[in-house]
Amino acid sequence: MSFLNHLQNTNTMIIGASQGIGLGFVKNLLQDTRISKIYATYRQQQTAGELLALTDEYSDKLTCIEMDITNELQIIESVQNISTQINKLHLVINCVGFLHEGDLQPEKSLKQINSENLLYYFQVNSIGAVLLAKHLLPLFRHKEPSVFATISAKVGSIGDNQLGGWYGYRASKAALNMFMRTAAIEYARSCPQTLVVTLHPGTTDTRLSRPFQRNVPPEKLFSVERTVTQLLTVIEQLQAGDNGQFFSWDGTRLPW
Repeated sequence: MSFLNHLQNTNTMIIGASQGIGLGFVKNLLQDTRISKIYATYRQQQTAGELLALTDEYSDKLTCIEMDITNELQIIESVQNISTQINKLHLVINCVGFLHEGDLQPEKSLKQINSENLLYYFQVNSIGAVLLAKHLLPLFRHKEPSVFATISAKVGSIGDNQLGGWYGYRASKAALNMFMRTAAIEYARSCPQTLVVTLHPGTTDTRLSRPFQRNVPPEKLFSVERTVTQLLTVIEQLQAGDNGQFFSWDGTRLPW
């Protein structure tokens, strides 16, 4: 199916594009002549300076939209905004993810469990993605091969969990995988040309991973550019039978 190789005038949407992997996808796709439109979302203007600056140079190709995926009304408004300009999407990549901020840090043991923190992990890492699946579905209801990919994490694999810890992050990514697997089954009925997949990017040198890079061997710590290239390769090589699967950055399938 290798959808990017067959399509011209491709419409894309990158959710969570203000920094890190999301911004990396935008920069890569801006250089790709097969891509016609890029809709890039950001949560706060003050952290999206680099993304917003790109619109000056690529005003005909890049449209930036302020959107918080924990706010369903903002998702609805953003999709309505996009729908006034185009009637189909071919590639959507949800790059939104939360691991730590200030006092909210991954739990090392049960005594650090906090219900408010757990709810926040689920709001950002799990619920936001399935709300996107809900509201983006009409833009995938067409006959051209398409992909809806969400950045997950290997630590969300229940079968792979040997170390414990990181309760909120692990559980919210496991929930994300289940949400997207379930959405994939519905998408197969509603828009059968669309593949829904979750992707593990590997450890990427971003703000999210920076406090946890100490034990990562240098060859396993990827630049944003390398991660983006690797994930786009995985997306380009997807086959019709890959709907609802969980892939690592090197194209291997991960256990649930």
